[in-house]
Amino acid sequence: MQFITNSPEETEQLGYRIGKSLDKNKTIALYGGLGMGKTALTRGIVKGLDSHDDVSSPTFALVNEYKGRLNIYHFDMYRVNTWDDLYSTGFFDYIDNGVLIIEWSENIENALPPDAIKICITRISDNKRAFKAEGDLQL
Repeated sequence: MQFITNSPEETEQLGYRIGKSLDKNKTIALYGGLGMGKTALTRGIVKGLDSHDDVSSPTFALVNEYKGRLNIYHFDMYRVNTWDDLYSTGFFDYIDNGVLIIEWSENIENALPPDAIKICITRISDNKRAFKAEGDLQL
């Protein structure tokens, strides 16, 4: 499944559609470099899960928690390089306890649940992005 967005607002709208489609605990693994729109997509997913919480990148906290119709856990794995680093985030305690949205999933590829929805983001131009989704995503 592939989607194209032309602005951060469209990226957030795509995320909203993804969030609205979720009806159970799920892991959403986001792939893409700096400035690709991972946090904008996450902001939309969180809104789509009926949360009114402010979304920011959890770069230094490693995980932000939001309340919606499902529990939402937003991870930033940018600084996670080893299994010890990953265990220290408490990551494995969160699986199956809500919707996990993981930025920089490439750093923890081998730890992702087999049923994770994987979304690769690539830059087409300044504001235009391509989103390639794999997994059980029903939009």
